Amino acid sequence: MGRTSKSVIENPLALQEQVCFALAVASRSVVAIYRPLLEPMGLTHPKYLVMLALWEHEPVKVKDLSGMLQLDSATLSPLLKKLESMGLIRRERDPNDERSLAIVLTRKGHDLRAEAEKIPPAIVARLGLPLDDLIAMREVLKRVITATQ
Repeated sequence: MGRTSKSVIENPLALQEQVCFALAVASRSVVAIYRPLLEPMGLTHPKYLVMLALWEHEPVKVKDLSGMLQLDSATLSPLLKKLESMGLIRRERDPNDERSLAIVLTRKGHDLRAEAEKIPPAIVARLGLPLDDLIAMREVLKRVITATQ
């Protein structure tokens, strides 16, 4: 039998009824599904997110990348250093503003995109959920993100 709103009211602190718990477990579980797909590419999930942003928006200023990923510089900087040491990105001074650093992909970084294109369909297949459900969930999560900012 399905849960009713009455059960939520009767025990508002029930673990299984908490949005935060469901989000935390779902997040860990989904990131774990990415791990075996990313490891052969030498990427962790946070590095993959950086690369996704760069494949879409490169070149990009560090400040703008930080905003896109919603990461502070203390979190983003080590990721960029690691990607640079892997030969996937370069940091360059913006010719229009010498105070600003821009991130650009190297040839190796561009080439990695072809391998990464296999990841989204593999994730969809692994989750086994209809694509329409995944798209609807993403849209709800975007609304949650907006509501929490």
